[in-house]
This record gives sequence, C-alpha cells and structure tokens, in this order.
Amino acid sequence: DSKLRHVEKDVLIPQIMREKAKELCSDKVQAFTKCCKETGLLMVVKCRPENTALKDCLVSYYQDPAFYEECKAEYLKQREEYRATGIKKIKKKLPSNV
Repeated sequence: DSKLRHVEKDVLIPQIMREKAKELCSDKVQAFTKCCKETGLLMVVKCRPENTALKDCLVSYYQDPAFYEECKAEYLKQREEYRATGIKKIKKKLPSNV
C-alpha cells in the first residue's frame, strides 16, 4: 500500500529530506557553524556568504523531485518494515554541530 496520508506527505517525508540534505551539505553546515562560533554577535553580517551557500545547497535538494522520490521510497520502506515487525527504526542522531 503506497498511498500516503496528509501528515506523511507534508511532515514525515520532508523531515527525512531535511535530515538527508543536512548530511549531504555537511561541509557548508560546518563552515557556517565555524563562522558563527568565531564571529560571535557579528555573525549576522560576517557569515552571510556561508549562510547563503548553506541555504542554496539545502534548497537545491528540497526542490529536486528525484530527491523527494528517493526520500519517499525510503519512508515507504521504513513504514513497511514497521507494519511487518511492529518495531520502530531507531534514528541515529547527528552531532549538534552538523
């Protein structure tokens, strides 16, 4: 059964997309994080290039239909495994600096 409920389409799949996009853009996430830590209160002004690069990277994944379909397939596989076993897959947490 591959029909999706509203919450799956609008919440759960985008959540998977955000997590995967953060992993794929990890170099830009780290560059932005490093800039913010080094700059302090002036980060709003001084870290604009890093922030822009990070946003561009993330948005490129969010707007990619193929990436959505990949994440949707991953979600459907997780849902199928859960329905078959009743065991929820444990998500591994990324370090807070990523």
